[in-house]
Amino acid sequence: MNEVRVDSWGALQEELFSDAWNPDIRRFRSLSAFRGLSDARYPLKTTLIRLGGPFTKMETHLLRNFRKYAHRDVVEGDSIWHWLSVAQHHGLPTRLLDWTYSPFVALHFATANIEKFHMDGAVWMVNYHQAHHLLPRPLRGELEREGSDVFTVDMLSDAVDSLPHFSSLGDETFLLFLEPPSMDDRIVNQYALFSTLSDPAAVLDKWLLTHPSLWRKIILPAELKWEVRDKLDQANITERVLFPGLDGLSSWLKRHYTPTGDAQADLPGGDGLDEDAPTKRSPAGMS
Repeated sequence: MNEVRVDSWGALQEELFSDAWNPDIRRFRSLSAFRGLSDARYPLKTTLIRLGGPFTKMETHLLRNFRKYAHRDVVEGDSIWHWLSVAQHHGLPTRLLDWTYSPFVALHFATANIEKFHMDGAVWMVNYHQAHHLLPRPLRGELEREGSDVFTVDMLSDAVDSLPHFSSLGDETFLLFLEPPSMDDRIVNQYALFSTLSDPAAVLDKWLLTHPSLWRKIILPAELKWEVRDKLDQANITERVLFPGLDGLSSWLKRHYTPTGDAQADLPGGDGLDEDAPTKRSPAGMS
């Protein structure tokens, strides 16, 4: 079953780590990427799609001007994949979607926004190893040469020199995961990685419906969120760690000292999704 609703902390851990055993290396190392959402109804839309309008035509203009105005020393290399990673990290609408290797980091982003505690949250799990079996041969060959399950930006830069080249590699839309450069402590601490579809207009959750063996969606009930949040705080999975600096510290303290009753008072009715509402940028999900 692709979608499962848990009813306890223990059941949640069982589901998150259900595929952790890797018989090839005889270690408990999951091959899934995780993405946490504070509202289970959120689609897996990129920020480029959520920009609206003729967004596919805007992508080139966004990246060209980002490269023009950004300081050249903000990227380790000059490839399109280096620039895309930096742009995504700093909030530019891109075709990339944020994920993490850590199920606990994903849980953080499913429970960081206490104004959404009246709504069910979710953690998506996608097996990147299996997804990469569907890649066009040139990209699969690059992974095989490196003996890797996931691309780095350098590996991808060697194989693909432009976004049109990337989109033209396959007759059908394909999904790819890449690790961003360790440009700051936020990327490192969030154990981050990105995904992208070869078609920038495609929505990932719709694409996944046609590949049911690749994914699972764990529904985190609203009534379980406070327990999960408090246990994550006890385990030091907080904004103070995931967003190093005074901004993260302030966000953590504000949430940590908000009384439970006050957090639940005067909450919106949740009649629909506010997909365009501003969100804190994070490689792990939407808060």
